[in-house]
Amino acid sequence: MTRRRVLLTIAAGVVLVGSWWIGARRPALVVYCAHDAIHAEKVLRDFEKSTGIPVVIRFDTEATKSLGLVELLVREKAAPRCDVFWNNELLGMLDLAERGILEPYAGAGFARIPPSCKDPAGRWTGFAARLRVVIFNPQKVTAPEIPARLGGADRARVAIAKPLYGTTLTHYSVLWNAWGGERLQAWHREARRAGVREANGNAAVKDLVAEGVCDLGFTDTDDFFEAKDEGKPVAMLPVRLENGATICIPNTVAIIHGTKRPAEARKLVDYLLSEQTELALANSKSRQIPLGPVPAERLPAEVRELVAWAREGVDLTPLGPARAACLAWLKAESLR
Repeated sequence: MTRRRVLLTIAAGVVLVGSWWIGARRPALVVYCAHDAIHAEKVLRDFEKSTGIPVVIRFDTEATKSLGLVELLVREKAAPRCDVFWNNELLGMLDLAERGILEPYAGAGFARIPPSCKDPAGRWTGFAARLRVVIFNPQKVTAPEIPARLGGADRARVAIAKPLYGTTLTHYSVLWNAWGGERLQAWHREARRAGVREANGNAAVKDLVAEGVCDLGFTDTDDFFEAKDEGKPVAMLPVRLENGATICIPNTVAIIHGTKRPAEARKLVDYLLSEQTELALANSKSRQIPLGPVPAERLPAEVRELVAWAREGVDLTPLGPARAACLAWLKAESLR
């Protein structure tokens, strides 16, 4: 090997080692994520690969979905560890925004999301929604029988996730707002007396129905599709309020106030709010519903069918007070 080639080889090695050292020491972007790891991790790792920005992810547990991370962010307000919060629902973001924990940002991703699905000040933005549904076994119960089964004296074969957490908390908050607290509390206590099964999360509800333990239950569209893909005997109908509205729950994303990596955080927010990410989530096994404009022909037929139901969704943005009141009651109820 000539002297020149030796010097070039050494120089190349120095560059590689230097690049590795810089990359290894580069601070990672810390993401708290309440969305299911099986769907969210691929999106975040694709962002990591495409931008070179390292990401550390903290997921929530199924049993304390979304509420656990929201309350952690409240405790960490004075010394935040998180840079970006990917929540799997909206109402918790309203609470964080009111507490001054979220940093406003209205970038390219924010611009493509409709006004009804984002905070006017840019503190949080929605994307990739799913619907609350009744999952049922059509071999054991028909669609017309569902209202009677949900309100009957014997609900031992009806399942619902613990309402203190996740999208079931959103579901209860919607009912609190629509019915009033007294009616919801009476409904909840009567359901328990009638034997309704409370499961540790929507996935557990799906399993109870898919395995034949229960005939029907409340869950989300992504959990329903998981059972359907496994060939289980399941069907679904949207949960509807008395005025006919559905419950459409978007994912939401926000930058945490006090982040030391604002530029990287903004890049991730724009990435999550992009057409690319919404299409990826729509075409994933979770079949999530894009909120921004996307070409309809690039959506699976099942997602196109959900879009009409999503358009009938109740407005969640005024429900912060209802969530706070409902959550306080549920926490007191859990201690009884």
